[in-house]
Amino acid sequence: MTDSAARAQALLKDHRESIDRLDAILVYTLAERFKQTQAVGRLKAEYNLPPADPSREASQIERLEWLSREADLDPEFAKKFLNFVIAEVIRHHEQHQK
Repeated sequence: MTDSAARAQALLKDHRESIDRLDAILVYTLAERFKQTQAVGRLKAEYNLPPADPSREASQIERLEWLSREADLDPEFAKKFLNFVIAEVIRHHEQHQK
C-alpha cells in the first residue's frame, strides 16, 4: 500500500469513527426525546386531550426547517424526518388513550 493510500485509509477510519459516535448521539437523543413525548402522551391521556396538536406540529416543522437551513442541512430531509418522528409520537399518544 502506498503512503497516500495508507493516509486515505487512516482518514477513512477517522471519519467512520466520527460517524459511529454521531449515530450513537442520534440514538440516545431520540430515546430521550421519546421519553419526553411519552410523558406528554400520558398527560394528554390523563386530561383527555387529543393525541395530535396540528398547530404545535406545524410550528415544530417550521422551526426545524429554519434550524436545518442554519445547520446547512437539506430542509426537505429535516421536514421528512420530523414528520416521521411526529407520526411515531402520535401513535404512542394514541396508545396511551386506549
